[in-house]
Amino acid sequence: MPDDLYHRDILLWSEQQAALLRQVARGERINNLDWDRVVEEIEDVGISELNAVRAHLRLMIVHLLKVRGWPDSPSLTHWRGEISGFQSGLQERFAPSMRQRLDVPRIYLRARDELDGIDYDGQPPQSWPDICPFSLDALLSEPRAALEALLTAPPES
Repeated sequence: MPDDLYHRDILLWSEQQAALLRQVARGERINNLDWDRVVEEIEDVGISELNAVRAHLRLMIVHLLKVRGWPDSPSLTHWRGEISGFQSGLQERFAPSMRQRLDVPRIYLRARDELDGIDYDGQPPQSWPDICPFSLDALLSEPRAALEALLTAPPES
């Protein structure tokens, strides 16, 4: 668009583009639809959702690791609550087409790296498994099962 409303007011731009798309859907001919940006924004919606699911997974795994790493921490109840909250967000946003784009072992390693060098209550963590001990399905379906898999997995070598 000549006045570049997209950069000045994204909300107004999106409302105008939606109205124009509705006109196209009704069979009207229009000339001022910002097709390139509309296509880009639609693609970005999917990428944003995928990134949100990755973030929920990472945060869920971080808290699962905290439960294993510091099993006697006074924060244990809080961490378990956070696990449930992150899983709920994960379940709400997860779509089947995301499965092939979610590398749980890689996300697990990122979560471990995030906790590297952190102590809670003046204590270093107990060791964590080198290899991701749970599947995407376990994380999606039952955090207790994922936690049990983590608690029973062998420590790093």
